[in-house]
Parts: sequence; C-alpha cells; structure tokens
Amino acid sequence: MSNEIQRNSKAVLWKRADIVILLGCVFLAAAFPVFGAVHAEKTFNRPHLEILQGNTLIGSYDLTEDQQIMIGEGNVCEIRGGQVRMTEADCPDQICVHSKAIDQKGGSIVCLPNHIILRIAEADSRDREVDTIAE
Repeated sequence: MSNEIQRNSKAVLWKRADIVILLGCVFLAAAFPVFGAVHAEKTFNRPHLEILQGNTLIGSYDLTEDQQIMIGEGNVCEIRGGQVRMTEADCPDQICVHSKAIDQKGGSIVCLPNHIILRIAEADSRDREVDTIAE
C-alpha cells in the first residue's frame, strides 16, 4: 500500500511540474513578441537619412551605420559618425559637396542640378510620402 501511495504522489508531482513548465513556456512565448516589438520601436523611432531623387524616395538609412551611398552614377553621400555629407557630385557648381554636414538634429543637403535631396527625417516620418518637390 505504501508503494501505491508513493507512485500516486510522484504522478501528482510530475503533473504539477508539467503544468509549471507549460505555463513557463506559454509566458516566454507571449513575452518574446512584446520585447521584440519594444526593441523594434526603439530602433524605428530614431532620426534617419532619407535620400530623394526627383519626387522618389531612393532609400532610408540609419545614421549609426557608417557607409557610403552611391546615388545615380556620379553622386556619393557618406554617413560617418552620425553625420551626413555629400562627398562627390557630377554637377557643375558643387554647392552640395561644400554644404555643411547634417546630423540627427536635422537639416538637408540639396543638389538642384541632379534633383537630389538628402534630409534628416523625423522618427515617425518613414510612413509619410513626399508632399512637394521644387523643380
């Protein structure tokens, strides 16, 4: 009879342990998307560089990643240390190349002959479209 009681008590322990493990797995499965969404929101809500040519958004780039970006065939902009500058342009006046660097505080660099705009966009502007472009 004591063997039967021991077997029944072990069965109850396993059932309780199974329930605890199952609840732990359910909690973790529910927590991962929440933590992922919080992390994605923090990443998404940073100011970023938007490059437009004409009225078309060419790309959106993170200011924390140093890189050179080729725009068309003869224009290059560079992100370095959170600052953006136009390093090469095939326009005659080179005003965009000599423009002051822009950073997360805002600003824009415009190359009128090539219809290129480099601008620091607000955190929530990735869903917006360009409203006007001066030609």
